[in-house]
Amino acid sequence: MTTVKHGNPSDGWPRSEAKPKPRKRLGQHFLTNRDILNAIADAADVGPGDTMVEVGPGRGSLTEVLARRADRVVAVELDAGLAVSLRASAPSNVRVVHGDARATTTEDLLGECVPYKLAGNLPYYAAMPILRRFLEDPCRPRMAVVLVQLEVAKELCAAPGHMSLLSVAVQLYGRPRLVRTVRPGAFNPPPKVTSAVVALDVYEQLAEGVDDPRNFFRVVRAGFSAPRKQLRNSLAHGLPLPTTGTEALLERVGIDPKRRAETLSLAEWSRLYRQWRDGRQWRDGT
Repeated sequence: MTTVKHGNPSDGWPRSEAKPKPRKRLGQHFLTNRDILNAIADAADVGPGDTMVEVGPGRGSLTEVLARRADRVVAVELDAGLAVSLRASAPSNVRVVHGDARATTTEDLLGECVPYKLAGNLPYYAAMPILRRFLEDPCRPRMAVVLVQLEVAKELCAAPGHMSLLSVAVQLYGRPRLVRTVRPGAFNPPPKVTSAVVALDVYEQLAEGVDDPRNFFRVVRAGFSAPRKQLRNSLAHGLPLPTTGTEALLERVGIDPKRRAETLSLAEWSRLYRQWRDGRQWRDGT
């Protein structure tokens, strides 16, 4: 049995003598560096009146920082043992939910759609499904600040010339920026890779006037279906359309058919999508 004792009485945060051990199967690397924990809260501009949703609280190090600053914290933890331990020691403004953040909804966590911010040390294997789940929810966060693998962070923040399907997918919903890198020694146990904190200012409406994410990404996925090929060929393969149709489509929106998908900006993808959506003649190559 885990026994709980109080630490510094001024912080109101109970301490556990027996800390749950990391589970390799769940990709657990607990963030312990206080500077990084505070940097995450600072990047999210957490303050009085805020509601925070935290994904992957683990032993509660970030939860503690958030709880001191925000009015309300809802922490979602997949590991049942960690959820029980954290629930037993959490202060009154923290609610711990045992569940999979990839399958939960804002309504499950908050009961209703209220303004909130998202934060968390996301497990590498599930980082993008988790982020996608919250961004695609009808009640999106106002801001998301997450800790992910450095290579993923660079991809999220990529500019035209280095874009990927993931870059477009995230930047449709908000403006990302890399806050800082995080060395393996900031975790227990240390991962084998460098991590990074990414802040995403989430838009109230989708970027560039996109009205239908599903069909928008049908076009984007087609463009990236063969990333080494020219757009006229990858789009013809992915949509599918005759090559003459994709050339006419691209030229109509002022995009050189010889360009590659990673060079397009979000505005260009949006123009391409709208032209494809509104034009039936592309199917016939006219």
